[in-house]
Amino acid sequence: MIDRPTVADLRAFKGKRQIVTMHVDSADEAAAACAAGIEMFTGEVDAKLPGIRAAAPGVFLQAGHEQGTLHDESSAIREGFDAIERGADAIYFAGSLRIVEAMAREGIPVSGHVGYVPRWATWTGVRSVGKSADEAVAIYRKVKDLENAGACLVEMELVPVEVADFVTRNTSLITEGMGCGSVCDTQYLFSCDVLGTNRGHYPRHSKTYADLAAEEDRLQIMRVEAFQRFLADVNSGQYPEPRHEIHVPDETVLEALLRASQS
Repeated sequence: MIDRPTVADLRAFKGKRQIVTMHVDSADEAAAACAAGIEMFTGEVDAKLPGIRAAAPGVFLQAGHEQGTLHDESSAIREGFDAIERGADAIYFAGSLRIVEAMAREGIPVSGHVGYVPRWATWTGVRSVGKSADEAVAIYRKVKDLENAGACLVEMELVPVEVADFVTRNTSLITEGMGCGSVCDTQYLFSCDVLGTNRGHYPRHSKTYADLAAEEDRLQIMRVEAFQRFLADVNSGQYPEPRHEIHVPDETVLEALLRASQS
């Protein structure tokens, strides 16, 4: 069995070195990120989760449920343990403290979320959160609330560097920084931004290292062209050729079929 980082290991790294974290969307991405040496992933609790775990057995994996799945203490405990059985090491949850506390009380590692939270963007809009004194204090207090509720990690997204630095130095939680400079305990990006597969807006904090979208477009053109050639061959009689066919060498087979049809 391959050892992978534990919560205790992550806590031991705090203040000593950053942990690189990647959100992955497939087993192929997981295998590539693991081979590259990335130690921590985030992903979704869905049908791809076991494959991602199998592709990267030595990586600490946080997984988040579809919004609304964890709607009370009972569902959170049930679904949280199920996700761990399927390969997650921790559960990402951006909701209420009572649900965080319920999972943590049962020993389920939980990651919260502060700053800009896409699931709750209607409250803030898409922007940095924490530039005002009130917002900065609210972020700090939410992190301390998560800490007191038993969480072990917290994602900080689009939080000013100075605020993220203060919070990281004043909490026992492992802070996962996205768009927070280099002051958090982990440096976190999405694979779609790194690989260039994002078809929409690229956030300011992202950096693209490949253009897989162009490669996917090229492969799609090849697929269409191959299907078109196959269709043309069928319509023109060029497929199938004799080498693609199987024939009966013994006429007794056909004679048997004829007798069967007449009986």
